[in-house]
Amino acid sequence: MRSTLLPAAATVLLLAGCTAAASPADAETPSPFAACAAPADGGTELPDVTLDCFTGGTPVSLPALRGPAVINIWSSFCGPCREELPVVQQLADKTAGKLTVLGVDSGDTRDAAASFGADHGVSLPTLFDPDQRLIAALGAVNLPNTVFVDATGKYYLHRLPMDAAELADLVKKHTGVTVPQ
Repeated sequence: MRSTLLPAAATVLLLAGCTAAASPADAETPSPFAACAAPADGGTELPDVTLDCFTGGTPVSLPALRGPAVINIWSSFCGPCREELPVVQQLADKTAGKLTVLGVDSGDTRDAAASFGADHGVSLPTLFDPDQRLIAALGAVNLPNTVFVDATGKYYLHRLPMDAAELADLVKKHTGVTVPQ
C-alpha cells in the first residue's frame, strides 16, 4: 500500500509549486527550510541530477544552477554534518544576494531532517535526496561534502567538514565571493 502512495505523494508535491510547504501527511515535523528558487539556466558542470525541493514544487536540475554557489550535502544522522550545517546557514545569511547557498539532505528521512533543521535554526533552501543520487554521481562516499561552483560553472568538491574560517577561505578561493565577517 505504501508503494502506491509514494508516487501519488510525489505527483502532488510536483504540482504544488516550489513555495508550497510539504503537506502534514508527508511528515510530522513541519519543514523549517526555505523554498528553492528555480535555477536561471546557468549551465554548470555538475552531474546531471535533478532533485526535489524539500518544501515541494518543481524539481531542481543541478546542471542548470548558476554560480557562484555553494551546495552542502548533509544528513541529520551525520555527526560532522550536525556541526557544519549551522555554519553553512551562517554563510547563507552573510552572503544573501551574492552567493547561492543550498543544502542537500542526503540519505535521510523528511522528519529527521526537518527536526534537525528546526532545532538548529537551519532554514536555507534544501533539496531532498533520500537515495543519495548526488553523492553517488559525484563519486563521494562520506558526508558531509560541499560543492563550490564558480561563475563559469566549474565546480570543486570538498570532502571534509569545515569550520567557518575554512568555509570562508574556500568560498573566496573557488567562487570569488568574500564572506563578510
